[in-house]
Amino acid sequence: MELVESMRTMRLMNYAAWLARRWEDPAFPKNFPWFNTERYWAEHIQELREQLFLLDEPALRLV
Repeated sequence: MELVESMRTMRLMNYAAWLARRWEDPAFPKNFPWFNTERYWAEHIQELREQLFLLDEPALRLV
């Protein structure tokens, strides 16, 4: 449980990186038109800021 937020942060970053690497593929802009927008990046940055806050919190524990 201690790694949940770290792994979620890594997944968020890996997904954005995967889309960025594939952006030149003609199928990607058609299927992910929101990716290359200011709104997407603003929301992504906000999500990462929230993750930073969660990473500073105590880890979840199973009782």
